[in-house]
Amino acid sequence: MLPPGKLPATAREAHPTPSVTKRKRPYPAAGDTAQQSLSLQMPAAVRAELVQATIVHRLWLCAYLPSLPLEAIMGTSSTGPCAVTEDQQGLRRVLLANAEAAAAGISCGMSVNAALAFLPTLSLEERSPAREEEVLRALAARAERFTSFISIEMPAALLLEIAGSLRLFGGLGALRQAISDELQQLGFTAALAIAPTPLAATWLARAGQRVCIRDRKNLVGALSCLPLSCLDWPDAVTGSLQGMGITVVGDCLRLPREGFVRRFGAGSLLQLDRALGRLPDPRKCYRTAEVFCQEYELAEEQSDSELLLNACRKLLLELERFLLSRQLMVQRVRFSFFHLQLPATHLTVGCAQADRSIEHWYELLAIRFDRLVLPAAIIAIRLQGGRGQPLSASTGRLVFSRTGSQRREPLISHLVERLSARIGDESVHGIMAVAEHRPQHAWRAAKLFEQPLHCHASPLLAEPRRNSSLLLRRPLWMLPEPRPLGIEKGLPLYQGRLKLLGGPERLETGWWDDDGIARDYFVAANPAGMHLWIFRNRDRESGWYLHGMFG
Repeated sequence: MLPPGKLPATAREAHPTPSVTKRKRPYPAAGDTAQQSLSLQMPAAVRAELVQATIVHRLWLCAYLPSLPLEAIMGTSSTGPCAVTEDQQGLRRVLLANAEAAAAGISCGMSVNAALAFLPTLSLEERSPAREEEVLRALAARAERFTSFISIEMPAALLLEIAGSLRLFGGLGALRQAISDELQQLGFTAALAIAPTPLAATWLARAGQRVCIRDRKNLVGALSCLPLSCLDWPDAVTGSLQGMGITVVGDCLRLPREGFVRRFGAGSLLQLDRALGRLPDPRKCYRTAEVFCQEYELAEEQSDSELLLNACRKLLLELERFLLSRQLMVQRVRFSFFHLQLPATHLTVGCAQADRSIEHWYELLAIRFDRLVLPAAIIAIRLQGGRGQPLSASTGRLVFSRTGSQRREPLISHLVERLSARIGDESVHGIMAVAEHRPQHAWRAAKLFEQPLHCHASPLLAEPRRNSSLLLRRPLWMLPEPRPLGIEKGLPLYQGRLKLLGGPERLETGWWDDDGIARDYFVAANPAGMHLWIFRNRDRESGWYLHGMFG
């Protein structure tokens, strides 16, 4: 009889080894290899199902930007023939040229002298890797609305894990179209490819193949026809392979693995295995900063208010996208206007309540901008957002009207914000109640953009007495200092003899400082119907004093 490990597959499936049920321990001891021998004795189909169950199915979309060096510097507003140059072996050559320059005969690899001799009006710019990385980071930040996992693949690609976003965007086709439209709207030329592994998606996108592969079984056939130039391998490796007559990935897959490693190193073979899904390929997830900070550089010095406000509006639009993707709000933003030879001019705009609406911020900025004095022309603008606060939303009421539009009630907070923007933050204050019985100390001024507009009264002042039905009333208008009142037949006078309506409310506190009181307060009314808040001292002369007036 053959040992269990030598049984045919059908026999092993029909007669599983009895060692599966012999182990009673929930976990094997340290150094125990019984679990490994158990896996070897399992049927092949069972092992395949277990391996498949442990695989996390992912789907990667690669957005390759072949013209990034040109588009990062020139942008979409460039007019006329232009090109980006790069030093290659000590000689400055054309790296990329726009459509107008290419139509005039400028090609990649042409020396700068030859290009200028061929087209004297050609505009040349040096390649900026720092600018390209900055653009990639900005695009990755915008792509966060499509997925939560984004990886930057230098020098000119973005990888998006989109398996968890398909249902949200209505399917794979709709999501791919949305990403393509976003890049096209920003003015970038992109080649998109989708595959189960990030490396396969990157190679397919570099080859310019707009494909969508969802099953790993189809990776070998899709990658076999790709040229070696898509793999980003060292020139020495690709040169040696091409010298052997190997020009596509499929030829590399047919080579003996041991010989391939001895001649070209293990790194290239590991990349092939990762691209086919045979080995894991972990990627670093990109995360943007939690505090918004972005700059807008002007083409030349500007002093025109309308142009500067338009630039500020673009920055506010980026802030709105930043907050929307994180479900945050901010209460203050800060604009910095930079000059060539003078220190920057700073402008802080605040809201009474945290917000993220661009229209709200732009309205306040336009009001403040009228009062802003700029010492010189502006060359750049920076917008910094304040500390983010979680978004709080409330369900509104559905109002039906004949006109079909809902009437929006004005908010006191919007009025306060406009007043503050018009006359300055130092001229508009809120009022906050303080837990103090003495009327002159029971309130204080509060900064509007640090405290809520509506301040609840202190429980010591707002709660009714337990043994009385009299509510503690406080006048809206408090005098700076109590005013003595005349007396007639033992009753106080104020535009006539006063009639006591309620009281006394005894306040005896402040004995620990130099402003202690011992008073009996009354609510009184004069013949004209005015309601007053009056008191008399208990430990001094028995005169009457007026302290406030009710509205």
